[in-house]
Amino acid sequence: MLIKLENITKDYADEGLITSALRGVALEVKEGEFVAIMGASGSGKSTLMHIIGFLDKATSGKYSFDGEDAEQFIDSKLAEIRNRKIGFVFQAYNLLARTSVLDNVLLPTIYGPRLDKKTFEKNARQILEKLNLSHRANHQPNQLSGGEQQRVAIARALINEPRLILADEPTGNLDSKSGQEVMEILQDLNEEGHTIVMVTHEKYVAECARRILTLKDGQIVSDDQVAARHIAKDGLIK
Repeated sequence: MLIKLENITKDYADEGLITSALRGVALEVKEGEFVAIMGASGSGKSTLMHIIGFLDKATSGKYSFDGEDAEQFIDSKLAEIRNRKIGFVFQAYNLLARTSVLDNVLLPTIYGPRLDKKTFEKNARQILEKLNLSHRANHQPNQLSGGEQQRVAIARALINEPRLILADEPTGNLDSKSGQEVMEILQDLNEEGHTIVMVTHEKYVAECARRILTLKDGQIVSDDQVAARHIAKDGLIK
């Protein structure tokens, strides 16, 4: 089991007022799954994503990642997992503005084990080619469309060959055509064996996954296996 959450809670305190973002969440995600997390604003879906990605820590409960108790992870271990085992794709892209596409993709390699720079660059160029971005390698983000910027963010997430891809509203800033292109890429990556957990508020986006969780008031209220609707090359969802 890649991800196992048991009775996870998350509370926030503000001037003595306690707000519960997650209330007793239990969740298991196997290797190779494509899971979409849905819910209204304030339902706890982004908080859950942040806990899964070690960007935040639960108030109580147990989190096991790849069979290990996350409570035992020291800071250096957490940094290694975030860098080497998890690839992040955010709604806002989070690209460095005055840095080329190629160097944005290579950014996570700065903090990992030192390998031959030429090997990393070769891998980055192969990923960019796979995502139809090889002709943009030397451009800066402001020279790209929103859809292209999100594909660069996906390429960056893939550079260290992570076990898990976390996508937080990956189509949120995109028009429908660009959003469909991004979902097609995520579906292809899942079919290649990547585990994907994605937060979205769009039903048609969630239906591209194989499993849909719905959160309400910090609790999972439904967990459904679904037949993923595939995006064809003509952009139609089938």
